[in-house]
Order: sequence, then structure tokens, then C-alpha cells
Amino acid sequence: MRHFGIIGYPLLHSFSAKFFNEKFKTEKIDAEYSLYPIEKPHPTSQQGEERWQEAEELLDKLDGMNVTMPYKQAIIPYLERLDETAETIGAVNVIHKRVGYNTDCLGFIDSIRPLLREYDKKALVLGTGGASKAVCYGLKKSGIRPTLVSRTPIEGMLGYEDLNAEIMSEYSIIVNCTPLGMAPDTGSCPDIPYELVSARHLLFDCVYNPEETLFLRKGKAQGATIRNGMEMLTGQARAAWRIWNSVS
Repeated sequence: MRHFGIIGYPLLHSFSAKFFNEKFKTEKIDAEYSLYPIEKPHPTSQQGEERWQEAEELLDKLDGMNVTMPYKQAIIPYLERLDETAETIGAVNVIHKRVGYNTDCLGFIDSIRPLLREYDKKALVLGTGGASKAVCYGLKKSGIRPTLVSRTPIEGMLGYEDLNAEIMSEYSIIVNCTPLGMAPDTGSCPDIPYELVSARHLLFDCVYNPEETLFLRKGKAQGATIRNGMEMLTGQARAAWRIWNSVS
């Protein structure tokens, strides 16, 4: 039997386990996919060393691994190398034999491409974690200029308080790469001026559970085109499976 799994925290509503275990059952593949929730510890604590040791052991134990928040960047020092895409992005969501890959960008590009309009030239990317890095890479590949939005912006970023009428008009795509709105915290959403969202906007949420987050509901109420993260997830999962089965 082959063994696969995902590390991250929390993993209560993991898409990957359901997707792969159903795939294994349907296609009669002798494999299992398990959840390995590893709570992010304080970096200087003894507990932190023990939990990273657990993660390292999984790198050698599993035939393939997925990585989700908050470890898409933190796992990199424990890998032997990154493929070109993951190295460029600076984040990893797939691991095979201690080599890191990023398939988030492929899932994102394939999901958003059919929705793009001729005037879509700039995008606001909410959040600065591993998912936002993959999204920015995908947007650039699609000829769209991304700008990060953060609660604590540094040079080259915008703060949420900067999102005035001029900025909202200039950027027709808004991508949520934060966990805000993800179950069970379905009552939260990024703090953008939704009253300035219009039918010219495209709102994409990397969150897939619930199917329609508060971020998307508020955008739809303003006439915006919306899409959740389910297609992005299925796309990146299929790409991960190809890596686990084609890379020696």
C-alpha cells in the first residue's frame, strides 16, 4: 500500500483527503491519504522542535505529501531542492522525495482563465502567504499585474485603508488569499470597500468551504463575477498526482 498525506493546521475540512481517498476507491488504487495536523508552535519552544521532527519524519515516510497553511514557506528549509516553479514562487504545496513543487499556480490559472475579460489588466491580491505567491505567479503568467494588499503593508504593497474609489476602479480583479471566511469562521471576510465593487469586477476566493463565502456573496450583491477555490483545488490535486506518479 502507498501512503500519502497533508500537513497543515487546521485540517478539519481538508479537501485533499476526501479527493484522493475517493480516487483510490474508484480507481482501485492500493493507497491511503491521511491528515497530519501539526499546530504551528512557537519557533523557540521545545515543543516546536518535536513537531518539526514529526514533519521531517513524514517527508521520508510518505510516498507523496501536500502542504497547506501555515507551512507552504516554512517547510522549504527541510527539502533537498525545489523545482523551478516552486523556487520562483517561493512556496511549496506538493512534496515528493524531499523535492518541493507548486501546483497551486496551475490550479489557479486553469480556474480563472475562462473568466478573464479584455480589460482585466490589474489584480488586487489579498494576503501575503504562500497562496498569494502562487496566485501572483499565475496572474503574471496570464499578463495581469498583481498588487499585494496587507494589513501591515511594506513597500510595493497596499494597505486595506488604501483601497479608495480610484484604486478599486483601476483593479478589476480581486483575489482573496487569506483564510477569512473559511469554515467554521464563515462570518468573516476581507475588509475591502464592497460598496465600490461593481459588475466590472471579478472576485476570486481561494477558499472553497463554504461554496460561497461572505467575500463572494458581497461581491455578487454588487453585480461582480465570482468564483470559489474548488476548481483551483481539484486542478492542483490532479497535478500533484501526476508528480507523485511520474517523477522517479
